[in-house]
Amino acid sequence: MAIDAEILQTIEQMPDSLKQELLHYAKYLVENYSKSVSQESSAQQKRRSGILQGTFVLPLPDDFDEPLEVFQEYME
Repeated sequence: MAIDAEILQTIEQMPDSLKQELLHYAKYLVENYSKSVSQESSAQQKRRSGILQGTFVLPLPDDFDEPLEVFQEYME
């Protein structure tokens, strides 16, 4: 049996209150599916080099490798 026919046959057996719940859930699924498809297509965009340029400050400070003060008690 085709999926559409099976869905219709099942819906015909449902009470109206359950049909209303099913309608809300179906709309929810359609809305979220369209969002996930659009996010996937935007995630597949080609990467651009240099977009983080200037974000990191170099050179690092002289005390970069020194233990942090908040860990002094732990390290003793």
